Amino acid sequence: MRGGRFMRGVWLGLLLLTAAACGQQGHADEGGGTTMKASTTYLYLLRKTPFFTALNYEQLRWTIDHSREWEAQAGTVVAECAPASKDDAYWILLDGRWQVEHNGHMYPAGHADPGKWFSARDAHGSCRLVTTEHSYVMKITRADMNDMLARGFAFNAHLKQGREYYRAMFAGAVVGE
Repeated sequence: MRGGRFMRGVWLGLLLLTAAACGQQGHADEGGGTTMKASTTYLYLLRKTPFFTALNYEQLRWTIDHSREWEAQAGTVVAECAPASKDDAYWILLDGRWQVEHNGHMYPAGHADPGKWFSARDAHGSCRLVTTEHSYVMKITRADMNDMLARGFAFNAHLKQGREYYRAMFAGAVVGE
């Protein structure tokens, strides 16, 4: 009787450890470089992030429930774009800095700049989105972003500003100078 109870305890412990380990897995970039680590999104911090400051409490909760936050060290490739790329998610810079590398040029941005969000779908040609310092980034699928916009989330000004920034960048203009 005691042996059976002990073994159930051991198996339960192993199961819990396995579940905890699975929840801590990171996300490696496609190029096999630096790994991003899953992170927790806190509402009180999200509401202070420029991309999300116009959202109310319910919208912030909905965003947290329909996105994924990652911690990334400097030099992490967050996204790559190529003509055949199928990644159409939105990446939002919550904290830190990143840069788009395109045609031998680097276009840095912080979380309050027009380049505070990125989607490979809005890129042309080949490019990479790379963190330049320890950063926190959020991934939102295109379907969830479209749903947020349909629900009236106040992202249009940020998206418009970013699209103009990326349009100029990918057209060959020198952005930010």
